[in-house]
Amino acid sequence: MRVIAGEVGGLRLVAPKGDRTRPTADRVKESLFSALGGRVDGAVVLDLYAGSGALAIEALSRGARSAVLVDRAHPATVAIRANLSTTRMIDRARVVRRSVEALLRDQPPPEAPFDLAFLDPPYGQPIGGLAMALGVLGESPWSAPEARIVVERAPDTAPPPWPSGWDVTWERVSGGTIVSVLARLAP
Repeated sequence: MRVIAGEVGGLRLVAPKGDRTRPTADRVKESLFSALGGRVDGAVVLDLYAGSGALAIEALSRGARSAVLVDRAHPATVAIRANLSTTRMIDRARVVRRSVEALLRDQPPPEAPFDLAFLDPPYGQPIGGLAMALGVLGESPWSAPEARIVVERAPDTAPPPWPSGWDVTWERVSGGTIVSVLARLAP
């Protein structure tokens, strides 16, 4: 697992120890960030179910302004901090050890609204948590007007209900992953 491109492209990242994290494959990250294009530059990023933090770190390497990385597992937050330290991006990121559901039940963090949100929940997790997260992120206090929400899921699962007023603008199936990018529908 490594950072693909940008200011720290090529640096290796660590995965959480003893965790069941499923890192996003390099080819999937490359396709995704190619599809996001210039939307990453200057973006404020939210990485939910962050695991190793690879998606947010890739965004930071490609010019995102800042990131909030959320994971409830201690091994994940240790790996995220190590990866932010290795990439020298710790000053542009904040790590939150908390469940996604608990975070989203509160007021949006001070970094909100977010321009880009990544949701890569553990496969096999009940769809209700992802549906709740998407519903909250679809609201304007959490998401900027031109925001994009990226959802990763197993190819054998039905898509969760997309937030009202949002639709898929890009989607790819790669090996054991479906990646969908959502954007607000034009009024």
